[in-house]
Amino acid sequence: LLVSVLSGGCSGYIYDLQIVDRADDCQELLIDGIKVLVPNLASHLLDGIEIDYVDKLMGGGFRINNPNASSSCGCGESFA
Repeated sequence: LLVSVLSGGCSGYIYDLQIVDRADDCQELLIDGIKVLVPNLASHLLDGIEIDYVDKLMGGGFRINNPNASSSCGCGESFA
């Protein structure tokens, strides 16, 4: 799982999660048997994040709690 951020959204950054085999210039973490890759350039924005998966009929999916975010948009998709 590659966890990174992209410029965009109404607050400045949006999360980007992808299933990949490998990626260059990334930190590699093994969390509960899952390999998580974090790009070195984005590591300061993602330090200490919590990722959870919510299984709901509407609005389900990955939820990210980021203690580094100074603000987020109303829909919760982007942060600053």
